[in-house]
Amino acid sequence: MAKRPAWTIRNDKIVHDDFEFEWNGGFAVSQKQKNIKNLHNAIKRITEEEALEISSKGLIQRGKDIGAFSLKLNSAYLENVFQSSKKYEQGGPFLDLLEVLPKEAKRDERHKNSGKLVGFEKNGEIWPLEPKTLFYDYIYVTAMVENYGYDYDLSDYDWFTDIEFNPNKSINCQARSAVIYKLLQIKNMFQVLESREKWILFHNEFVMG
Repeated sequence: MAKRPAWTIRNDKIVHDDFEFEWNGGFAVSQKQKNIKNLHNAIKRITEEEALEISSKGLIQRGKDIGAFSLKLNSAYLENVFQSSKKYEQGGPFLDLLEVLPKEAKRDERHKNSGKLVGFEKNGEIWPLEPKTLFYDYIYVTAMVENYGYDYDLSDYDWFTDIEFNPNKSINCQARSAVIYKLLQIKNMFQVLESREKWILFHNEFVMG
């Protein structure tokens, strides 16, 4: 058995619940898709609501199209934008990572050899590490707007998952970011993307987990 988070909107806030399901080991896509089905079945059994996987491993194209390895921002894959923006004690941002494959950007040795992460830098602005998912959520939602505008249809789904995300190993999750996009749709609040300060205020008020 395994336990993984799923995100939803509750009382106008982004929250997550953990769901337990039968885990299938292995690295094959088929095994991961079995896990997605099991996780979504657990969500449906408990909540009677539908879930969408946000990743390249998903079974539904709508979720695959808006994964971090599919979305682009200013012609660069979202994963590259995120990794290239990291600012460390002894280096960064590493803008050359915009030009490599997303997996190469994520695995670049400089992430391990440049000291502690101190923030993110984009377009000359420094973004803080707190709230922890602030910057990633911002670039994800910005990429969604750049690629799909304000109307990408997620209305059939109440819960969002990323089967690769393990909260014991990672912080940022594209499933959480996708729900934020949906909340901005519902509340017609895309103006919070206009500045870092507006985004910080929004994030502190509406993103709970």
